[in-house]
Amino acid sequence: MYDDEVVLCAASAYEQKFYLNPDFEQLPSQVKDELKIMCVLYTEDVGGILQMFFDADGHLCFRPEADEGDYLYDEIGSVLKIKQYQQTKQELLEALEMYYRVFCLGEE
Repeated sequence: MYDDEVVLCAASAYEQKFYLNPDFEQLPSQVKDELKIMCVLYTEDVGGILQMFFDADGHLCFRPEADEGDYLYDEIGSVLKIKQYQQTKQELLEALEMYYRVFCLGEE
């Protein structure tokens, strides 16, 4: 179904918006809420933009970005926050990878 990377969700401190890919609208509301909380808290704490996406192999990845002139963006805080999420939300992130591999990539 997908060949390249697929964005799961994203949040922007610049536009103060959250985006969930409509292809994942069927996720349970608790999971969608957790994704929104993670992304929005990241942008509130660190600034910039955070994208969560699946790579071609089905791994869930984080992509932080910031405008070039954004001197308030915390690069070190970004790395630390992503590591924190990878540790504290490990079960959720692994479940999302499994979901993507089974329902989107058609793996067994």
